[in-house]
Amino acid sequence: MNPKELFAESKTIIPGGVNSPVRAFEPYPFFVKEAKGSHIIDTEGNDYVDHCLAYGPILLGHSDDDVMADVYNQMKMGTAYGAPTENEVKLAKEVIDRVPCAEMVRFVNSGTEATMAAIRLARGFTGRNKIVKFEGSYHGAHDYVLVKSGSGAACLPDSAGIPEDTTKNTLSVPFNDVEALTKLIDEEGENIACIIVEPVMGNIGCVEPNVKYLKFLREITEENDILLIFDEVITGFRVSRGGAQEYYGVKPDLVTFAKVLGGGFPIGAYAGKKEIMSLIAPAGPVYQAGTFSGNPISIQAGLSTLNKLDYEFYGNLARKGDYLRTNISDIVEDLNLDLQVVGLASMFQIYFNPEPVVNYEIAKKSDAKRFLVYFRELLKNGVFIPPSQFECNFISGAHTEEDLDKTAQGIENALKVAWQL
Repeated sequence: MNPKELFAESKTIIPGGVNSPVRAFEPYPFFVKEAKGSHIIDTEGNDYVDHCLAYGPILLGHSDDDVMADVYNQMKMGTAYGAPTENEVKLAKEVIDRVPCAEMVRFVNSGTEATMAAIRLARGFTGRNKIVKFEGSYHGAHDYVLVKSGSGAACLPDSAGIPEDTTKNTLSVPFNDVEALTKLIDEEGENIACIIVEPVMGNIGCVEPNVKYLKFLREITEENDILLIFDEVITGFRVSRGGAQEYYGVKPDLVTFAKVLGGGFPIGAYAGKKEIMSLIAPAGPVYQAGTFSGNPISIQAGLSTLNKLDYEFYGNLARKGDYLRTNISDIVEDLNLDLQVVGLASMFQIYFNPEPVVNYEIAKKSDAKRFLVYFRELLKNGVFIPPSQFECNFISGAHTEEDLDKTAQGIENALKVAWQL
């Protein structure tokens, strides 16, 4: 069945035809048959260089031979036990060894679960109710953070089915804005349990923090007895061995993970200081549980993946990122286009925006319609990226220089069509 027919049938039995909204795009998405290394192949046999990489988890490349072998061996021994395993201890120790703030770890099933539990823990530890997030940040699909800015710093539900009372304790300010956050904490500091932040905002494209902004967050939270949570669902184990907190040299109180941690399998985790994490049940009064938490398949995949991620791996990956971003910047300059080429380590994006993007308000001014023309032309050139101006693109360890050159050539061709050059 071709993708048009598959999507038509899918829409009759799956809401919107997809199981996560961003996967749908006009006129219809392609359907995947298989993926290996840096490439993904659809049901019609079209082969794409993959820079979506499942929205970030695939760091080694699809179906890494070593990870798959270890997972297969684990599958033969069982897929779920409802009891602890030795590998859970091994993976927790690996996380603690790598991540500066991690003294204890709790595994869950997704990034959404991780951020939801971390916020609950912060409230339980501080005895306060209010939380602060940043405009445009995404911390999963649970009610407390699925919000948009309202009047002032207040937040309103960003989805039907969420009562306004649920988000009355969620406050929001612009990213990279010292003055706005200082003002909010002056007004509400004694009521704020935590600030949760993506160190790099990967859900509005790819927005890095201004110089010293993360250090400012650390200082102002410590001064006001507010917990600082880094949401490293995207950046964790991607931008460096110890995540963004190692990359930028800022140590939060709590951190959340998913994506890369599972090596391509569903997982989530939150970690942090022992005095805080010790409040989690059954050790303490903050309840959190899950039937598939610490699932042996995901744990094995995560352990096998992290064991391959040393400093040499990250150095090589960063060089690939620099190589591709430099090529893209040269293309944009040669075509005389006023666009923003952004990214770090193995993350990259082009903002269809003449203005440097430092927060959500500026990101929203990007030309999303022209971006979709660019996206569709990239597919014609054999390159797959997320179908949204407000997602990030990724590079894996499996991408070769030939892959990156093909990507750069595809980007040049797509930009020419998008601007009719």
